[in-house]
Amino acid sequence: MKKSALVVAVAAALVGFGTAAHADTTLYGSARVSVDYDDVDTTYLNARQPNGALVPFTRGFNAWDVFNNTSRLGVRGEEELGGGLSAIYQYEFGVDVTDGGNLQSNRPKWVGLKGGFGSITAGTQWTPYYNAIAVGDIFNSSKFYDKDVYLGDSFGVRMDNSIVYATPNLSGFKAEVMLVMNGSCSPNDPVTPADLCKTGADNKLNGNLSNDLDMWNLGLSYKNGPFFLGASYMSLEGSSFDNFVTRPTWDGNQWGVAVGFNTGPFAVSLAYENGDLNVLNFGKTQNLILTGQYTFGPNVLRAAYTHSSPEDDRIGVVSNGVAGVLLQDDRSNWALGYQYNLSKRTRVWVEYLGQEVDNDLVGSTQTISIGTRHDF
Repeated sequence: MKKSALVVAVAAALVGFGTAAHADTTLYGSARVSVDYDDVDTTYLNARQPNGALVPFTRGFNAWDVFNNTSRLGVRGEEELGGGLSAIYQYEFGVDVTDGGNLQSNRPKWVGLKGGFGSITAGTQWTPYYNAIAVGDIFNSSKFYDKDVYLGDSFGVRMDNSIVYATPNLSGFKAEVMLVMNGSCSPNDPVTPADLCKTGADNKLNGNLSNDLDMWNLGLSYKNGPFFLGASYMSLEGSSFDNFVTRPTWDGNQWGVAVGFNTGPFAVSLAYENGDLNVLNFGKTQNLILTGQYTFGPNVLRAAYTHSSPEDDRIGVVSNGVAGVLLQDDRSNWALGYQYNLSKRTRVWVEYLGQEVDNDLVGSTQTISIGTRHDF
């Protein structure tokens, strides 16, 4: 079946055959699979007692794995409505080409309108935080830009139950505002973190954070030629749970700034994050992400270094009825990668990812990823 006929068939199944012919709809996808070797020195501890004794922990492991790196399949498009107004939409599915679980995950799924005023969309969407801060998300392995590297991994990637307004591009400047309203679930009078509950399997936020606005996020960016500047602030409007130590902090906030430069074969970026809306550490954390890339012919070399530092290195907790403390420390991550482009749509890669840390929450890790990717 030709691609154009396949596009019409898929669009007809999703939005109805009668409307597909009047909309500019594109079918797209990306298959990303690697063979990974993971060496994880995990030492997750429940607590360290006042006398220094440690309560039970989980040991690390090392193993080979055929790994899916966020493969996806989707349709997107727009329809002109007249007077400069257009309907826009995207429906993207997460596709696991290794273990199953297809057509899941919180990939972008939204609908909205755009015109001279900009655009307004509702659904599951990329956050303004990601669009402004994640300029360093350049590696093929999805294990690099996760919660150990990017503080925004918890709430600064894609958010469900969201409304986004984006201004038009104003001489390189752009602003975005996201509002998240995640509803409620039983029990509906939360007094402890345990009373927060999911309203959907793929939701990032728990229900019961508030009765109205659960999260808001503002992002600003400027792009002019090879230069990029970004800044973002996001806040959760939940309960404080003063008697409990939670990770993340449900009434906290986080902000970041980023700068990028991409010209010819060279690309570099630097991002800084600060806040407590993450699951990396308990309490406020600072994070620095530095990346570089060099392209020559079909070859691409990449390197990155990140460093995170918690504001508090000793956290009081209660585990199994025993009071104690958790020790959390700085973390350093680095990555090296080589990519060979077989064509504009197909590539192969070899990447090394490492983390150095020694505390009560997690141990050092190393990953070697050998993979391939095809886009269509």
